[in-house]
Amino acid sequence: MAKNLIVSTLALLALTASATATAAPVKKPKALRDGFALAGAYGELTRPDHNAGDASQYISFGEADDIWLFKFDADVSDDQGRIKAGWAVQVLPSAALEKMIADANDSAFGAKPIAAEELSAPKYRLWGKITKYRGRNFIFPTYFLSAETVKRTEPATQEAETKIQTRDPNDPLSLPPEIIKKLQARKVIRTEQLRKGSELKQDSILADRTGFIVPLSRAPDRSEFVLDALGRNVQRLSIALLPCQALELAQRAESGQLEQLRFKAAGIVTRYKGRHFLLLERAARVYSHGNFPG
Repeated sequence: MAKNLIVSTLALLALTASATATAAPVKKPKALRDGFALAGAYGELTRPDHNAGDASQYISFGEADDIWLFKFDADVSDDQGRIKAGWAVQVLPSAALEKMIADANDSAFGAKPIAAEELSAPKYRLWGKITKYRGRNFIFPTYFLSAETVKRTEPATQEAETKIQTRDPNDPLSLPPEIIKKLQARKVIRTEQLRKGSELKQDSILADRTGFIVPLSRAPDRSEFVLDALGRNVQRLSIALLPCQALELAQRAESGQLEQLRFKAAGIVTRYKGRHFLLLERAARVYSHGNFPG
């Protein structure tokens, strides 16, 4: 009798241990570091499944359904984290994204406007940078090529086709000359251009302007950079901020402060669907000592 009781107890413990191991959550890999360069990564431009409620985990920068994702064909990793093949990362509003959407419209539906529920996930090679905000990664795109265009321009040989499909996105990859030319041609933008609503033909640089980082009351997970007028009677100018490590660090510096902090900021200004956005590259706290530099 005692022997049967011991056997039953051991069996119960084994079943419990097995159930606990099965129920243990799979540890998600860490996010890639902020600033990691994407160099021609292959993937799909897609949308979250609104019917399944997937859109709630992403940040909306305008209309609720205007959320775009890039689903990677292969693993991408650095010395800190990894994005696995098949994972979708949110693409930030930018001039490059707007052009990708237009290309997706043309390739999938011609002149017909694209609908969230009927996007056919066109394939692309994507250049840009990864940003990191509150433990999550985002993509700020700078250049793209349609995967179909890439295949047509490569030599029609089995060897070339194999290279296209097996190239590791983590390998060092020289940027095409046309991309280097675009990046070198970035101009420093004047705030007067933003006040006039000038249309940016390409991304520009905002260099060392003083202002405040202010959370949006209507969207707590978003912030804007409000330029400091320094007492001048000029129209208030603000630019929506994109999620990145520099923004997160500035928000941490403000946490618990009784007074609003001034920051001297620099970053990339882009335009998406008629609105300007700023991706911070640096936000240093300004100690005025009675003098407020502009």
